[in-house]
Formats: sequence, C-alpha cells, structure tokens
Amino acid sequence: MKGLLIAVVFLTLSGVATAPAAGAGRYPEPDFESGYVIPTATTPAPNAPSWEYLHLVVLAAVLAVTALLVLKVRYRAGVYILMIVSLAYFGFWRQGCICPVGSQQNVILGISDSSYTVPIFVIGFFFLPLVTAVFFGRVFCGAVCPLGAVQDVVALRPVRIPEWLEHALRMVPYVILSLMVLFVATGAGFIVCRYDPFIAFFRLSGSAFMVTVGAVFLIAGIFVARPYCRFLCPYAVLLSWGSRLSWLHATITPDECVKCRLCENACPFGAIQKPTPERIAEPRERGVKRLALLSLLLPLIVAAGMVAGWYAGTPLSRAHKTVYTAEQVYMEEAGLTDQTTLESEAFAAAGRPAADLYEDAEQVRGRFRRGGALAGAFLGVVFGMKMLSLSIYRQRDDYEINKAWCLSCARCFNYCPREQARRSGPREQDE
Repeated sequence: MKGLLIAVVFLTLSGVATAPAAGAGRYPEPDFESGYVIPTATTPAPNAPSWEYLHLVVLAAVLAVTALLVLKVRYRAGVYILMIVSLAYFGFWRQGCICPVGSQQNVILGISDSSYTVPIFVIGFFFLPLVTAVFFGRVFCGAVCPLGAVQDVVALRPVRIPEWLEHALRMVPYVILSLMVLFVATGAGFIVCRYDPFIAFFRLSGSAFMVTVGAVFLIAGIFVARPYCRFLCPYAVLLSWGSRLSWLHATITPDECVKCRLCENACPFGAIQKPTPERIAEPRERGVKRLALLSLLLPLIVAAGMVAGWYAGTPLSRAHKTVYTAEQVYMEEAGLTDQTTLESEAFAAAGRPAADLYEDAEQVRGRFRRGGALAGAFLGVVFGMKMLSLSIYRQRDDYEINKAWCLSCARCFNYCPREQARRSGPREQDE
C-alpha cells in the first residue's frame, strides 16, 4: 500500500513539479545582441501574496487534521496518507519554499535588521507549527513537513542507535541553530536554505554537490530514520521546546500501560522511554555532591563556550561577502595570487579605496566575534543543562513517550494491545 501511494504521487508530480511557478514570465526577456544567454533560474518565482495566504490556510488545516488523527482518531494510516499529500503539496508543488524551517531565518533577519520587514504570511509559517507544538506536540513533523516526509517514505529498515550516541547527535541541531542565527544577524546569508539537502529534489534542479548530499541522506534514511530531522534540523530545536510544554500529546496507549513490551522497538526515533529498573536509592549526600559539582562546572562551560565562540568568529566571518572580498583584494595587492574573482573585479571597477574595504571587513569580523561569543555561551548552557539532566535519575513505572523527541508519527499505536481493544469496541475491552 505504501509503495503504491509513493509511486502514484511521484508519477503524478512529474509534470506538476516542473510546471512554471505562478508569476513567471510576466515581462518579456531582453534580447541581447552580444549573444548572452539568460541562465535558467534555480529558485521558484515568487507567488502572489494571495497565494501565499492560501498556502498558510492550507498549512493550518493540515496541522489541525494531523492533530485530530494523532490525538483523537489515533490512526497511523491516515497520518501516512496526509504525509504523502503534504509532500506533494508543500514539497513538490510549492518547491519547498517558503517553509517553516527556512522562515525562521526571515524572522531572525527582521529582528536584527530594522530595515527588513517580514511578510505576515512568513511569520505565520514560522509560528503556526510552534503554537501547534505547544498545544498538541510535534504534529508538524509527523505529517506536514515535506523535509521529514521525504525521509519517512524511505525509512524501510530503520535500526536503533545506541542511546549515548543519540544524545550526542541531538546536540548538533543546537550548533546549527547558533550558526544560523549568527550568519543571518551578521548579514552572511541564509545557510539553512543554501544547504538544504532535499530542495534539489523538490525543484528537480540543483548543483551536483547538493543532489549528492540529498541522495546520501535518503540512502542513510533507509537505516537511520529521519537523520536530518533528528540530528541537523534547527527548527526541530524550537519544536522540541514547545512540545515539552504541550497541553495534549500523543500517548502510546489510550488508557493504561500493561507493560507488554510490544511497543518497545516500535519507534525508530528513540522516543519511547522504557520503565526504569528498580534500584537501591542513591545516598542523598552523593547525589547532592554530584549536582553541586555540575552546577559549579556550568559557569566554566559557559565561559569556555564564549571564548571558543569569540575566536571562531574570525574564521567564520569569511563566509561574509565583505570579508571574503577584502581578503581576496589584499592577496592580489600583496602579490600572493595572480587570480582574480568576480567580487574583486567588481570592487576594482567601483574605484573605492582598498582601505575602506578593509575597514568594513574588520567591522564585520567584530560583529562575528561578538556574535560568536554569544553563540558559544548559548551552547555552553545547552551542553551544561544536558549534563545535568543526564545525571538525574528518574523513576518510570510504564512505557512513556519522550515529548521532545516524539514526532507524532503514530507508529506506536498499532503495537499497543489496549489500542487494539479500543478499536474493537467496549465488549472486547470488558473481556
């Protein structure tokens, strides 16, 4: 059934995904006498605002239906079908733009640059999944996000990775989130959109490098379920924060856990927490000493993060066009290279003094160093809090869902005998 659905969707989208975007070709292209050929655009033409608001309404509707399927109906097949529809609509038809994952960069730019106004529909795309996560968990990840959907359909033989490795890899999105904020706030660009591994598939175009990266992710996704969502996506950090506070959230069982262990390996994302074994209570003095030690180490970790971020700011600033151009111009003037770039040639044609360019570049480096220090402090807090949380022993009597890690995919429902009894009706439950 799944294979048939995937085949139908991809075959029907072969024409839709390559159709011209709305608004393309509104003006006649200039006719160059020099023989210049206008390159083919690699990004979709912008839609009219009315279309974007329509897409926002569709996003809200799909989020609502997904929450209903997960929390009330508890129907995995319905979630999967809706996921395929979202992949077709938000992925191939809209070509993945603009999506909530990318919209966070627009919001950051609006906060850091007073001259930039974030469109209302972009703000809606950013906040709607977050608000939904606070109320109902990560239903956006479960059936709405096209990046997650394209990975989910290839998760055919997922294996569980060691818990220690899972915890370590889940720190990577915090690093990417910090770098994303730093690059956007300093004007270095939108790195999340630039290195999106799946956008080339949605647009059926892209560089050979990004197509290869996307293919690697999909191949890896056969065995490690949703590697991008779990270990790279910066938007997942915000969604996990909201999901921790969720008012309603998916549960493995509709009522009580009978500890049958059938759900133990049902989740390929490591979001099912097993009951903890009974153990002799740890002496209070030992636990207090360990927490006190970690609490004392936390400021040192934050300080180390600030120092590392400050020094990392200079090499990271080379991603900024001004710094890159200044270093290229300097090497050309010093005779360290005889090759020019388009940026250095454009600067030379402008006739500006090189000293002005060097001064601008140093200001950019300063912003990167200060921003890097803040990013390092943030990561220090995150890593320190992770160490604290792992050092605290929590007693669990039943199988529970980790709200932060759960993607609301509804896979575990079918493994629960109490869920099967609920679907069979009250008579079987009484028996």
